[in-house]
Amino acid sequence: MQNLIPVVNKLQDVFNAIGNAPIDLPQIVVIGSQSSGKSSVLENVVGSDFLPRGTGIVTRRPLILQLFNTSSPTDGSAEAKAYGEFLHRPNDKIYDFDEIRNEIQRETDRTTGRNKGISTKPISLRIHSPKVLNLTLVDLPGITKVSVGDQPADIEFQIHDMCMQYITNPNAVILAVTAGNTDLANSDALKMAREVDPEGVRTVGVLTKLDLMDPGTDASEMLMNRVIPLRLGYVGVVNRGQRDIENGTKISDAQKKEADFFRNHTAYRHMLHRCGTPTLTRILNHILLHHIRDTLPDIKQRIASLLLEVQAELDALGEPTSDQTQRTLGSQLLQLLSRFCDSFAAAIDGRGGAATNKATLNSQMTELYGGARISYIFNDLFGRSLQGIDPFDGLRDEEIRTVIANAHGTRQSLFVPEISFDLLVKRQIARLEQPGLQCCDLVFDEMQRISTQCETTELSRFPELRDRVMDVMSKLLRRSVSPTQQMISNLIQIELSYINTAHPDFIGGSKAVAQLMESRQPQEYVGELPPTTPPVQMPENLHRNQANRPNSMRQNYAQQNAQSQDSKARSNGQALARSSPSHTPQPSGGIMSLIFGANSSNNVGQATSSATGSQQSPVIKLQQMPDSMSRAEDAPTDRERIETEIIKSLLRSYFDIVRKNYMDLVPKTIMCFLVNKCKSELQNELVASLYKEDELPQLLRETDDVAQRRATCYEFREVLERAARIVNEVRDYNANST
Repeated sequence: MQNLIPVVNKLQDVFNAIGNAPIDLPQIVVIGSQSSGKSSVLENVVGSDFLPRGTGIVTRRPLILQLFNTSSPTDGSAEAKAYGEFLHRPNDKIYDFDEIRNEIQRETDRTTGRNKGISTKPISLRIHSPKVLNLTLVDLPGITKVSVGDQPADIEFQIHDMCMQYITNPNAVILAVTAGNTDLANSDALKMAREVDPEGVRTVGVLTKLDLMDPGTDASEMLMNRVIPLRLGYVGVVNRGQRDIENGTKISDAQKKEADFFRNHTAYRHMLHRCGTPTLTRILNHILLHHIRDTLPDIKQRIASLLLEVQAELDALGEPTSDQTQRTLGSQLLQLLSRFCDSFAAAIDGRGGAATNKATLNSQMTELYGGARISYIFNDLFGRSLQGIDPFDGLRDEEIRTVIANAHGTRQSLFVPEISFDLLVKRQIARLEQPGLQCCDLVFDEMQRISTQCETTELSRFPELRDRVMDVMSKLLRRSVSPTQQMISNLIQIELSYINTAHPDFIGGSKAVAQLMESRQPQEYVGELPPTTPPVQMPENLHRNQANRPNSMRQNYAQQNAQSQDSKARSNGQALARSSPSHTPQPSGGIMSLIFGANSSNNVGQATSSATGSQQSPVIKLQQMPDSMSRAEDAPTDRERIETEIIKSLLRSYFDIVRKNYMDLVPKTIMCFLVNKCKSELQNELVASLYKEDELPQLLRETDDVAQRRATCYEFREVLERAARIVNEVRDYNANST
């Protein structure tokens, strides 16, 4: 078990060598307010004075302290002495702890200067001593509230962010140091620890300065974990005071004094298992060992996954091309072009493309990609847009009446003129061309988007080749989009060139009239009923005088009937004169007569004319013809309303047929002339444009950042392989121990 901590220390050294730790390693992080006694606690754990001291903030960089227990030899050789070794000074053993303190100060000033500034770059110190237990501690700057001297105004937030960077590690054990002579509820360390560990599962509380508490008070309630409970509990310690430090009191003497204090104190003598620096050291060693044991499987798995990722990136970066032959460069170019074309085709066909990085893979899991976006354009954007088009958008009833009137010419037709239907339906069909061209433009933009997304890691190594590939792709798309747009326009021209009224799905004129008559028949029937007249009241004495005056009754009845007929005729003539000022005779035959009924007003008009012709009438002058005329100002007649309804019924039926065909043919046209053409001709275009022997070195020339990435990957792979060997030592050790 004790070998687990050195294993983690080795891993920490390995990762610190590359400047970052890709794996969250188990460690103990010490946090606390400024002057709460953090440095004294660490010195008591080590058993030597080695940390810088002074007023204000002293610890200005994280100090990673690795403690290694060394067995004491019997010959009293130098190896039995405690010594320190800095990571930035490898193989340099420092036996003088005053020199260690000075080196920490120099290294801090070298990075942060002498203006009390702080830095997140850690200092790694390894101490080998027979007086310590294996531990890994991280000492952080003390939490402060107000900046002093030349410190930045946001020093509080900088220290807070630095502490959070270390304690947010789920594998870190938090050592929250709080002065015992202050209220525990005001502890800055516990407050910060609770932000990342609200349940107190991985937090150990340390109470310092218990000997400075007011007489009559003690920290027994806090040590018994009753005030602010923590899963790992609290430990009380007594450090050296400032006078002891000035007098040069040794830490060993201070620890004896600490033991006597707890042993003789009435409140602490019965809880010695939670008091004293040796107790704290054993508890921390025990917690860290078990914590490492629990997290070691995850560390192994994380190292293995990182190795696979780094190896995949190295494979994508490939070997340097500077030393390759012309033949090898040509073969590599053909492979790169082939992979790009395969990736492009796979993205369109829905086979995922050549996504090698996590960002692209995650985007394919959360949003539409490749051919799915083209399908969305066809079905949702284009299809729904056409379905929402009203056949009569931009077409008013007054315009329909005007077109019908123009088609009649000099005389009224017996039926709705067919030329008016042709003119109107062609105008509405022509409106479908623009949505089809817009659909082509959207697919063109999407094809360019797919080409950029299909850029493989191998292709990104060579910026010149990448730019040339994208240029060839763009030219091929632009060359293909013009025939596609022309074909879409031709689809509209095909529909406009011949209006197929014999289409099996077209409603036809007779059916349109029949439907209109069916819809109007109940209304007309009700409107044409003759007005009801009260029944003739027969005289009560008719039966008495019927035999005496039969002829007189018949004569009176006939005379009354003739007067009634004359009054009806006169009223019809006046109504006809009012409704038709020009007195133009209406046709009396054809389908329109079936809709309107027989018209006998001509005879009435002739009778009226003959009756008035015998009188002397004044000269009638006609009005002047206006320059422009429209039917919008006149109220539509019954005939015009019926003709408008028939035209609209025919127009709706034929427009639906054309729209259905257009919705089906536009996606097929785009797929044939744009998408499939680019997909099938892309590789030939790339090879014909780029495979030139004299340009191979220039196309396959790497940039400096690619070479740097390859070198970084090689270094990182070596570090991970070393880490894997270190972790496997634990497995071998466990196998040998069993």
